[in-house]
Amino acid sequence: MSTLSDEKAVDTIDVIDNCHARDDLERRLLRKLDLRMFILLILQTLNLIDRANISNARLQGFEQDLHLHGAQYATTLSILLVGYGLMQVPANMFLHWLERPSIIIPCCMLLWGTISVLVSLTLSYTGILVARFFLGFAEAPCFPGIVFLVSKWYKRDEIALRLALVTSGTFLSSAFGSLFASAILHSMQGYTCATILVAICAIFVLPDFPHNTRWITPEERALAISRLAEDAHDGADGLGKRTTVQGLRDAVSDWKVWLFSIATIFQVVGQSFFAYFPTLCATLGYDTTVTLLLCAPPWLLAGIIAFFLAWYSDKKQGRYKCFVVSNALGALAFIISIFTMDIAARYISLFLMAQALVGYLVLLGWITDTFVREPAKRAVAIALMNTLAQVGNIIGSYVWPSTWGPTYRYSYAICIVALGISTCMFGGMYLYLKHWNEQVERDEQDVKDINGLRGPIGFRYRV
Repeated sequence: MSTLSDEKAVDTIDVIDNCHARDDLERRLLRKLDLRMFILLILQTLNLIDRANISNARLQGFEQDLHLHGAQYATTLSILLVGYGLMQVPANMFLHWLERPSIIIPCCMLLWGTISVLVSLTLSYTGILVARFFLGFAEAPCFPGIVFLVSKWYKRDEIALRLALVTSGTFLSSAFGSLFASAILHSMQGYTCATILVAICAIFVLPDFPHNTRWITPEERALAISRLAEDAHDGADGLGKRTTVQGLRDAVSDWKVWLFSIATIFQVVGQSFFAYFPTLCATLGYDTTVTLLLCAPPWLLAGIIAFFLAWYSDKKQGRYKCFVVSNALGALAFIISIFTMDIAARYISLFLMAQALVGYLVLLGWITDTFVREPAKRAVAIALMNTLAQVGNIIGSYVWPSTWGPTYRYSYAICIVALGISTCMFGGMYLYLKHWNEQVERDEQDVKDINGLRGPIGFRYRV
């Protein structure tokens, strides 16, 4: 009896030691990944500063310098999105096939840095259209590639926070991009040098995928693969072995991809104020320098809240509820702006308005959760949804004509309707996925009642 008890005790100790060793290894792996993924934040910030420059340039006489009139400014905004949208699905399919994001993403960064110089040298309407169209082509692999890369390393209860961290360049570029907009507008050399330097560093810093990243140990590689498999991730039920072309077919034939995509179009129309934020801030009546300074605080607060909301949605797996809160704050901001021109009230509304973008980061986590088991399909789904989102950006470029200013009441009303539609459409998806999970639980309970054993664990969506 004593011998058997001692053997059981030894086995228990071995299990505990193995658990502790795995936990230590997992912490080291995540710490190493997080430190290296941080460069994606810098990359995304530089990308969005470049894209936001045209909004800041509008306050510096951009339209007058190029003799733009009518809807030509809106067209210069939207033409980038055409090139951006056309290239995203092919780029993410190529990324999945080549399996080298550490090469593809930095090379695209080098290319858009070079094109940005040409944009700054353009002196005509036709020239700016051509340059920005190809700038969109160069930038296209960046954002969907970042989302796909992050989804290939982190579990479902980790991904929203990580996506918020690496894509928080949205808030940083909006907050700080305006502060040094004048310097960038007069000389692109400093920006381009920074972009090229970060791109070169990213080649050596970024990971590829768990199975082919060179700078992790064999133990870390095995753990990275196994922990995703345990999370019903890549390779579950053989789905992870789908080819890139099969992933394209799977994505376009799944109604969930299309519902997410169409709802995202409306969501992006509701967030179209983003490209016109300096213009809306200018309605407070201050000069250009003060206006650019006032643009920063709303985005800094939004960035802080984004981290909290992403952490909460990971911890509680409440993706849709967090998204609803974000949209509700945005809608409240639009309502305030419709009914008053009071300076204090409208500036407060800008803080609330910025929160609408916070929910979009949670939405990205929800999308990757939904297609977590099928990497080939997920690569296409992420790119397709982001591509169709550009339709919303193109529409949004025409929602803020200067003739509707300074109140922009019609613009705010359109945004309220768009956010309402997207919230309802995503609500339908939430109810469907919740019903699916409940059905899985009922099936497992039925197996347990019949066999007296726990049934097989079915895949549950995070909602």
